[in-house]
Amino acid sequence: MLTYIAQQMVNGFVLGSMYALLALGMTVVYGILRLVNFAHGGLVTIGAFIFFYALSVLKINFALTLVLAVLSGACLGFLLDFVAYRKLRGGPEVALLITSLGVYIFIENITKLLASPQPYAFRPPPLFLQRFTFKGIIFSNTDIFIVIAAVVIMVTFAVFVKRTKLGIAMRATAERIETARLMGINTNKVIVTAFVLGSAIATITGFMWGAKYGQISYDMGFMAGVKAFVATVIGGVGSIPGAMVGGFLLGFAEILLVGALPAGFAEYRDAFVFTILLIVLLLRPTGLMGRKEAL
Repeated sequence: MLTYIAQQMVNGFVLGSMYALLALGMTVVYGILRLVNFAHGGLVTIGAFIFFYALSVLKINFALTLVLAVLSGACLGFLLDFVAYRKLRGGPEVALLITSLGVYIFIENITKLLASPQPYAFRPPPLFLQRFTFKGIIFSNTDIFIVIAAVVIMVTFAVFVKRTKLGIAMRATAERIETARLMGINTNKVIVTAFVLGSAIATITGFMWGAKYGQISYDMGFMAGVKAFVATVIGGVGSIPGAMVGGFLLGFAEILLVGALPAGFAEYRDAFVFTILLIVLLLRPTGLMGRKEAL
């Protein structure tokens, strides 16, 4: 029983790492624009297919593929802001929300048209397939990569936000964009940076998702994006540390609940996620690390 619980804890930590990364990218954009960017899930799909074609079809080595995917994600983030959102800044927040849904649907259908409605088997480089057993707990190099990469990205991002001039400008813009603009901060540059960084993180997460579960599809990013948003709400919308904490808590809760219930309940794992969200909102409407805002 102890081995089983430990195994589920490892699985929860790996899943929580992916949720935390997605929530991080989503909450950075929300903190500045108050935009729930559902298109973020579409970038996960694009990232997964970039890795698939680069590794499996073009036979490019993993290091170069990683660089290409990150650069592609950054460019897509810039285009996403320039084409879809820039003209809507300052308008109703619902317009940004509907636009983000439209962008996700566009990405999903383009991927479906160019690739296939059928899922693809995703096979990472052989190094990632190596498995280990430690006191009955089974894990792979993929799990190790996901956890280490997630921790490195989150720590690097935290240092960037706390210590760099651009990071401090992002925090100031998130506090109040009009005041930041009056103080001479280039808020347009800050917003573009938020989209670029968040999109680059999303493309890396696409590889993690495919490598972990061995399958990618044109609609894989929808539920991933929704759960990332749930993680941001649980942690506290607009709070970067809260997004990370919410992602890990959601991953642990989802895995442990499924593991504790009979086998037939595994298909209801998404329902458990939204039940957790409702409980958190009832007990703490601002999230675990959120703060109340003046009306």
